[in-house]
Amino acid sequence: MAVETSVTCAVFGLGKLGASFAAVLGAAGLPVVGVDVDSRVVDAINRGEAPIQEPGLQDAMTRAGDRLRATTNAAEAVHSADLSFVIVPTPSDESGRFVNAYVARALDGIGQALATTDRYHVVSITSTVMPGAMDTELAPTLIGASGRAMGANLGFCYNPTFIALGSVIQNLTRPDLVLIGESDSRAGDLVEGVHRRIFETDPAVRHMNWANAEIAKIAINTFVTTKISFANMLGELCERTPGADVAAVTEAVGDDHRIGHAYLRGATAYGGPCFPRDNVALARAASDVGVEATLAEATDRVNRRQADRLAHIVERDCPPGGTVAILGLAYKPQTNVLDESPALTLAARLIDGGHRVLGFDPMVGVDAVPELPAFEITRRIEDCVDAADAVVVTTPSPEFAALPELARSAGRNPVVIDCWRLFPEATPGVRVVHPGRGTDPKDQPRPAVSARS
Repeated sequence: MAVETSVTCAVFGLGKLGASFAAVLGAAGLPVVGVDVDSRVVDAINRGEAPIQEPGLQDAMTRAGDRLRATTNAAEAVHSADLSFVIVPTPSDESGRFVNAYVARALDGIGQALATTDRYHVVSITSTVMPGAMDTELAPTLIGASGRAMGANLGFCYNPTFIALGSVIQNLTRPDLVLIGESDSRAGDLVEGVHRRIFETDPAVRHMNWANAEIAKIAINTFVTTKISFANMLGELCERTPGADVAAVTEAVGDDHRIGHAYLRGATAYGGPCFPRDNVALARAASDVGVEATLAEATDRVNRRQADRLAHIVERDCPPGGTVAILGLAYKPQTNVLDESPALTLAARLIDGGHRVLGFDPMVGVDAVPELPAFEITRRIEDCVDAADAVVVTTPSPEFAALPELARSAGRNPVVIDCWRLFPEATPGVRVVHPGRGTDPKDQPRPAVSARS
């Protein structure tokens, strides 16, 4: 298809994804107006300053220049735009289903603005929603507020992204897949044309109806979480099998082209704002239509027991009441996001077990975890290493490469539980333990299977 060159975009919601998306669009040469209820975010963008911490965002904003501006006025944005992307939170309720209150509020504001003009306009939902939400809830909200029917002067798409915080810019410009659930081909083609302005590669672009796109979005993330939990299950098996090593096993398994190596690595539990809840949401969506999503439920159970598994390994190698340092507090490197962080779950478990627990992450501030007051987050990695009987490496951050030298300089000989295998087992100055390697089974307490919280 021809790449659209004259579209003005509005981006509703200027969080980590929304601000990054708006900046990337502007850097690609498209006029963009961002919309957010937080005037501090709006003011920062209008000053040319990144409102949040995300690698590459400030550079993209600088390249966007005066093509990117922001406002708190939804009608102003809609009246100046041809295409509105809605990228607002869809939090999970107690059952695990996504709640559309913020999306509906944004659609109501967009619809009211559209009611005062007859220009053709496309609204594209980027926020993750439950299967069926576009048809039963969101489209009626937009139609009701705008007074328009789908087709002649209104298009409506579901266009979720597949990004990880810490690599949002790269994920937007070099995606594997762009998914477009469309009300009609005209609307879908406009959304595709805008995406093609920012591509640095030639990804697959899939056009389909709303329902297929809604299911595909959470199915992709759920399949990835299944691979992660499968690898961690193999890690547990290898730990109880003398001579076994999960790294060797997963390398062999991943060589089969039907399986592949991506995300097939025995390490820590998966975390973050998307993977855990997308997996649970798929199970809930299946349950809503009378389908047993046994595999998704088992994936979640395996993931939730990884904290107990890792805590048992630490306690086996750390003296009772000893000091444990956790390196890597965010759910992954290059971000400060703590949602469903494996490190925080482990810290709570070890604190409950009577240990002093210190933590360090180059991206996370010392006051980031008020709900765990006994968790001592330090400003320097040295402050952790100097006091630790055991060090747990929970993210593969390059800043942790200095750990063995720091331990030697401090005259310490801590055990290092190296979940991501940053160090060989024969590293001078520390005793490295790789989870997923078989030892004598009687030395491995069997972790309890946690019930889903």
